[in-house]
Amino acid sequence: MRFHHAVRRSAAVAGVTALTALGTGGPAAADARPAQQGAYTKVSFRVPNERQDADTVKLRIDLPAKHPITSASVRAVPGWTVKITKARLAEQVKGQGGEAVSRIVWSGGRIKPGQYQEFDVSLGPLPRGADRLLFPMVQTYSGGQVVRWDKDPDVGNPDHPAPSLRLTRSGVPAGSRAAATGTTVSDGAARTLGALGLAAGVAGLVLGWLGMSRNRT
Repeated sequence: MRFHHAVRRSAAVAGVTALTALGTGGPAAADARPAQQGAYTKVSFRVPNERQDADTVKLRIDLPAKHPITSASVRAVPGWTVKITKARLAEQVKGQGGEAVSRIVWSGGRIKPGQYQEFDVSLGPLPRGADRLLFPMVQTYSGGQVVRWDKDPDVGNPDHPAPSLRLTRSGVPAGSRAAATGTTVSDGAARTLGALGLAAGVAGLVLGWLGMSRNRT
């Protein structure tokens, strides 16, 4: 894993990185690459505590309504309670029923200052007809402060970009150099690039989400 730390601006990154275990008990990083339409994938949201005066006590992830995902399962995180909300679709997804996952909320736990927590989710089938998915996030602190990571990372250089996942069509090599281009959002020295490993023996996709911000009062 490599981290390039920002020094001035608030920053977050939505990087997609494929990692494959090599029999050493841990993952080895490969080139950044998209996920495949119609497939299932595992994503990991890494949430750091940016404040020194409060704990992170809640995380909300909104799934894209325009490109519905009908199935989600989560890895249990000690101390945290998770709620998965589904919404009825105006038009049924072929072979997947009439509901889609609209929101995932973790609460009840705490991320202390200087610490982070990873939240793993298995999602699928990934929608066809979309080349990118956004996952707006809302981070709530014990002092009542709320940070919304919901801006499109491809529009300007937002301080709070939403995590995004690039998708390729079936049959398009996900590991090609062309496919890898553009899967991470960068703003030079003012961004933090995160790459997160998955469980040993699993070749998965990771949404690395890491924020670094200016001191807040």
